[in-house]
Amino acid sequence: MSAEKPVFSLTDLRQDIDRIDETMHRLLMERGTIIDRLIAVKKTSESGQAFRPGREASMMRALAERHTGLLPLDTAESIWRVIIATFTYVQAPYSVHADISAGDAPMRDSARFHFGFTVPYLTHPSAAAVIEAVASSRGDLGIFRLDQGATSGAWWRALADEDHPKIIARLPFIERPDHPAGTPVFVISKPLDDAAMRDVILYAAQFERWHKGANEALIRLGGEVVASAADATGLSELIAVPGTIAPAQLHETLTKAGASLAELVEVGSHAERFRVK
Repeated sequence: MSAEKPVFSLTDLRQDIDRIDETMHRLLMERGTIIDRLIAVKKTSESGQAFRPGREASMMRALAERHTGLLPLDTAESIWRVIIATFTYVQAPYSVHADISAGDAPMRDSARFHFGFTVPYLTHPSAAAVIEAVASSRGDLGIFRLDQGATSGAWWRALADEDHPKIIARLPFIERPDHPAGTPVFVISKPLDDAAMRDVILYAAQFERWHKGANEALIRLGGEVVASAADATGLSELIAVPGTIAPAQLHETLTKAGASLAELVEVGSHAERFRVK
């Protein structure tokens, strides 16, 4: 004889929900007390830097891999993103500067999804203005679209100097076709000492001459041209390659493919994106 399924009353179910809600709230408050101790140990309020792209990528990957049930992954990701971003803000207050030259709505969606509403959101007319704002800040972040368009120029060249801001992330990290904040954006910050993820390395490349075979050679390396801009000095490209590819190997590959490379400078790196099947 099969066991009968237990019958739950509406009151019982609501009590369970209330218990879970209270537990989650108490755990968040407990997390806050731990962050308070973390501030004392790391002194992030003095340094102005609390960003750890590698740790965030690891947490988001683990969340996506274990997620099941009725709750949409979008909701779970957004909740955890807001928790992480807000507690980071508590450690060391910062703002997010956004380039809205291609429209404010997609950038605002991306900022609010990934950083929540506590972190100030500041808009600028160009990627260059965002880079300048981050460079002059104590520890702010900047975001701008990958598909800037030809009118934006070679904005990535402003990241080339050693002490200038660098790309630290590409969002969304969890990729899927119906992502509610799916506009591809780069995140920049002042150079991080020990927290950068180097799954993908980005280079500002200046060419005296380009050859279509160079693009094919780059693809064979597992890389891509993210953006291009031409001016009086030649062709400038933002190139992304796997972190296992050394600069010398990239230089040699492009040269052998017929491109005349005048300059190759690293301008940042980010974690490999997690693709949901």
